[in-house]
Amino acid sequence: MHKMNNMNTEIIDVWAQIPTRRFWREKWLASLMRWNRTQAPADDLPVGALIGAMDEAGVGTAFVSGWSSPKGDLISNDEVEAAIDAAPGRLKGLIGADLSEPMEAVREIRRRAKSGKFVGVRIVPWLWSLPPNDRRYYPVYAACIDAGLPFCTQIGHTGPLKSSETGRLIPYLEDVMIDFPELVVVGGHVGFPWIDEVKSMIRKFQNFHIDTSAYALHRLPEDFIDLMKGEGRERIMFGTNFPMLTAKRCLDQLDMLGLDSQGKAAFLSGNAKRAFGV
Repeated sequence: MHKMNNMNTEIIDVWAQIPTRRFWREKWLASLMRWNRTQAPADDLPVGALIGAMDEAGVGTAFVSGWSSPKGDLISNDEVEAAIDAAPGRLKGLIGADLSEPMEAVREIRRRAKSGKFVGVRIVPWLWSLPPNDRRYYPVYAACIDAGLPFCTQIGHTGPLKSSETGRLIPYLEDVMIDFPELVVVGGHVGFPWIDEVKSMIRKFQNFHIDTSAYALHRLPEDFIDLMKGEGRERIMFGTNFPMLTAKRCLDQLDMLGLDSQGKAAFLSGNAKRAFGV
């Protein structure tokens, strides 16, 4: 059993992954490894590494993601499901979807959704060099709505050695939310440097959410912290981007955000529970 965090508050990490050796071999990881002053491991990361990091910070549940790419699955949905089965009650999955086979992606979403082990779908646009309003995503959005699953994606600049353009919110993600008003969207990685576009999307779309993955909380932009206390209070949720960041490192200076107890509870788990229906 994981230990309780000293805040006595439930914590859900909405963005984690358990990388395979296929994932670690990708050349675009070089910039992330340089920032973290680490080297990519040669082997699959064990599930226990994530559970240990969760326990260290008192995280109860983490959402682990499949990673589909034009080169094939870097982390397959089968591998995600195996990780969930290896840590009962601690992990939920986010389905990876293959944009090169949209109808197969739809069938995969429908099939995985029935298992009860997956709570959303994630596509990382820079992997595909396709912005979210590309026609190949649209069957996936319809499948998400039918299955009652949020669509999770990456917003803001791209840390890996890929173009950042696909992470712009306006017009790309804005087009999607206009065309699919029922779709629940969770934009990961904060959205910097387009925080004004994040604010605009929060005001305009009730189903738009953001997570703080890829940021230690003390590194969040000031205007984003202001958003957490104001209009984004019920829309912003906690994530790590494990293993690039651990929950302990992310949460180390949580109190400096100046959130009240209700705001802290909403950020750490309440908003995620509502958005993902967990």
